[in-house]
Amino acid sequence: MKIRLVLALLVAMAATAAEIDPAAKANLDLGIAYLQKGNLSSAKDKLERARQQDPRSTAVRSAVALLYARLGEIGRADGEFREALRMAPKDPELMNNYAVFLCGHERAAEGVALFRQAAASPTYRTPWAALTNAGVCLRNSNHLPEAEAQFKRALEIKPGHAEAVYQLADLEYAQNKTAAAYDRISRYVAANIPTPELLYLGWRSALDLKDKVNALKLARRLQVEFPGSEQTKTLLAGGKGG
Repeated sequence: MKIRLVLALLVAMAATAAEIDPAAKANLDLGIAYLQKGNLSSAKDKLERARQQDPRSTAVRSAVALLYARLGEIGRADGEFREALRMAPKDPELMNNYAVFLCGHERAAEGVALFRQAAASPTYRTPWAALTNAGVCLRNSNHLPEAEAQFKRALEIKPGHAEAVYQLADLEYAQNKTAAAYDRISRYVAANIPTPELLYLGWRSALDLKDKVNALKLARRLQVEFPGSEQTKTLLAGGKGG
């Protein structure tokens, strides 16, 4: 179970980066594009060049940190994130990026603390996303009641946040609270644009509850609305997956 990807956040940070050297911005954009494609050698060349051109850019530092993490140079990645936070200690996007890194490297307590700090920032546009990430981090470290509390807090702030709905329902399903998970999903997909993850988990829950009619409805929606998704492929292969 993965937390919201840092790379997507870095793309957003790069797009809105203020007062960055133009040459560094060009190399940053190229470096992130190479990271997205998995071309780490070219990404390293462009991103390290961007850091040389503008060592004060937190967007550049964050991208370099992610690069080093992808290369397995965890200490160097941590150092880049720390330097970025030293330069911009109140930047909630940066806190969220670093927290994702921390939670992915068995430092859940530090990561959750940063997620909560980011969510509490008055300048953060998506606090519900940070709280959902905190919940996933807590669940991955087997702190289930605390994870549930974070998902519910995220939904108090933004009831329509699909990822928080899914994460909470998935936690309920894993704890054999199948009826609760199904009810949560069915109410959401009846009033909001669904995700393939929600439809698939709803289908699994309906099957477990012996509700063949609604299981069929959810399966049809999944196939029609998300024909190329991994969830549809698993469904058509006749498996319930994990």
